[in-house]
Amino acid sequence: MLGNKQYCYPLTIADYRSRYLLACEGLSSTRSEFAFSVFERAFKDFGLPGAIRTDNGAPFASGNALFGLSKLAVWWLRLGIQIQRIKPGCPQHNGRHERMHLTLKQEATKPASFNLLQQQERFDKFIAVYNHERPHQALGGSYPGDLYTPSVRVYAPPPEPEYPYHDKSVRVTHCGRICVGRRKINLSRVFAGQIVGIREVDDQIWLVSFLDFDLGFFDREEGRVEPAPNPFVPEKVLTMSPE
Repeated sequence: MLGNKQYCYPLTIADYRSRYLLACEGLSSTRSEFAFSVFERAFKDFGLPGAIRTDNGAPFASGNALFGLSKLAVWWLRLGIQIQRIKPGCPQHNGRHERMHLTLKQEATKPASFNLLQQQERFDKFIAVYNHERPHQALGGSYPGDLYTPSVRVYAPPPEPEYPYHDKSVRVTHCGRICVGRRKINLSRVFAGQIVGIREVDDQIWLVSFLDFDLGFFDREEGRVEPAPNPFVPEKVLTMSPE
């Protein structure tokens, strides 16, 4: 909490391999709309990563949504970014990032500044020192700025997905439903506004897909999508710059 009693939630983005800190933005909320602009600016400046590893909290995940997805995570999928979540309650699975957070807390938040603008000035100074003035033992004494290479994947708004092998494409309503004729099938609000593909895979049983991921099934009786096996289980950690 800041001196003016306003909450400050630092949103940090770092490269896994070089530990280069791409962003440290003080936000007044963990809501997705605040995070979108921070990630979009980072993607424009540094390119798109192959994967993003996060914890299971907002705005990265949503415990009540299908497969724990959030609107932010759905946007990452649209951009071709793999989602990697650590095991709940195991921050050591993202140890490098947690270690950076400890240093950030010690050097840039104690005591907290009076307002967000003043706190952001301290975050900006921390980024400069962390990337270019602080040698890292784990990097053999090098600076993150000496090792980091931006991604070659240029950011651009993703095109609308197409489903040539499905029976039809449907845009999910703002309340997270798929409208098929007069039927309204509950999917998830995190897909609101997204286009999904529907394909009949058995008699009166339809598969719902998003991009290359099979989300689940519905039939003529139930008014909701029953989840398929989770298609977002990560295989390994990738970096935000080439090895």
